[in-house]
Amino acid sequence: MKGKIADGEARDRLIIWIRRRMEEFGISIEALSASIEHDKAHPPLYRDARGHEWNGLGDMPDWLLAARNAGVNPDFFRIETAPDVITPSEIQSATTQLIDRRQLDLFDAA
Repeated sequence: MKGKIADGEARDRLIIWIRRRMEEFGISIEALSASIEHDKAHPPLYRDARGHEWNGLGDMPDWLLAARNAGVNPDFFRIETAPDVITPSEIQSATTQLIDRRQLDLFDAA
């Protein structure tokens, strides 16, 4: 394995690098934890093809503002929200709608 970094070593190096950047920018563990909790409480509502996201709080970001100024409706970038809970009857209904009954005989054992 000469010249290659083992997974454990790569992980350790990454942790050291992250800790140094946190120290460099004055980011505490508490601030990082609070930011993660905030992101969980305010998931993104808009996303573009490049992965830019916006949760609808604060000023509209440049990427979405530029799209709107170009005539694109911001709702085009709106993320579809999935229902929190899917009931078994909803699963059955969706499955039934996807089945083409004309092709069922193709899968019957002869």
